[in-house]
Amino acid sequence: MPAVEVNGVYLYYEEHGAGPALVFAHGAAGNHLSWWQQVPAFSRRFRCLTFDHRGWGFSVDGQDAGPAAFVEDLRGLLDHLGIQRAALVAQSMGGLTCLGFTIAYPQRVSALVMGNTFAGMRREVWLAADEELRSKARSVWDRRRRDGVKRALGPGFARREKQRAFLYKQIRLLNEEGPNRLQTEERVQRLRALERDPEAAASREQLAAIKAPVLFIGGEHDEVMPPALMEVACRLIAGARMVVVSGAGHSVYFEDPETFNRLVLEFLASL
Repeated sequence: MPAVEVNGVYLYYEEHGAGPALVFAHGAAGNHLSWWQQVPAFSRRFRCLTFDHRGWGFSVDGQDAGPAAFVEDLRGLLDHLGIQRAALVAQSMGGLTCLGFTIAYPQRVSALVMGNTFAGMRREVWLAADEELRSKARSVWDRRRRDGVKRALGPGFARREKQRAFLYKQIRLLNEEGPNRLQTEERVQRLRALERDPEAAASREQLAAIKAPVLFIGGEHDEVMPPALMEVACRLIAGARMVVVSGAGHSVYFEDPETFNRLVLEFLASL
């Protein structure tokens, strides 16, 4: 298995295709396997890099550093592969990695796609919005604390797409039954702790300073990262665009890969 030692841990990764570098960063219920519907489409034009965050999939977090190390892990992985500049595609938790990397190493990011995510941003971003959005933000934080990752797929998806819904669960189980053996909810609690650390998340000023082209992709029925709150983040980044995919929940990339892939391809082609 391809793995590289980065910051004292071994990160699992895969490469497919050739061309400009395109990095995919998975969410809390995923790993490198999550992108099986993207890699065939994008590897025709791009050098696609998928990887397991430390503590997920085949990447073991022997230091127990957790999500706080994600940004530097990505830097180390790109350095090892000789990738100086890349476009980044994030899903949910992956936004923590990709947004943080964009802020820390702006010269190395050609574009950023934030799929179903505003991860990596301080709570002040939402609480500085108008009262309606503040109320919605508070309810979202409360529900996320209470319900964890139970709403990963949109309403009716499991009934309509039984095989893909089953596959989604199997991909998640690699995290829980692999070398790390942590339940998904335990992983989410680590992320919640990081969100409360003001030094580990982006401020409004840092968001406003982003120069890379940014595309937000939200799901109409996403109850984990509601599109209304993603819109607040989008407004804070100059020139950022946002698209809400009808009928989708918290996993547009998985639920509606045709639309997700088209949106990302069109975005990258427009740069």
